[in-house]
Amino acid sequence: MNISHSKLIRLIAVFKLLKACTLIVVGAGIFKLLHKDVAAMLSHWTATLGLDPDNQYIDSALSKLANISPARMKAFGLGSFVYAALFMTEGIGLWLLKRWAEWFTLVITTSLVPLEIYEIHRHSTIPKIAVLVINIAVVGYLVYRIRHQDSDPATKGGHTSEP
Repeated sequence: MNISHSKLIRLIAVFKLLKACTLIVVGAGIFKLLHKDVAAMLSHWTATLGLDPDNQYIDSALSKLANISPARMKAFGLGSFVYAALFMTEGIGLWLLKRWAEWFTLVITTSLVPLEIYEIHRHSTIPKIAVLVINIAVVGYLVYRIRHQDSDPATKGGHTSEP
């Protein structure tokens, strides 16, 4: 494996691992909120962060968050951990420069792009757009990488030379 390719694969691995860590923190935070007065906690954090609770966007977000049922919170928390496990698997496999991880990442990342587009269509934010652009770049690179590897006689049969 070319050194520049291994560095790019490991950069993708770091991105996937950061996403996994973020989702683990989100999932843990959600489970910590279960059986607590979410409205009171949100009001406290709004005041602590110096946000205007009368702002229409803040008010709308607070009311939506305060009205999430415990069952739905559990579902979000579990979903967060499931996605974290997928991203962790991708990240560790890519970090170890495993060929199966390139395929796994290609399939998982490609399957999530339509959901990301839908979310951007519903509510566009800079972070959502940035993640979508990065994920499209990852898919493009992995397609190139896999095609290039498949056409290289030295890597036929899934064997790659480690750096």
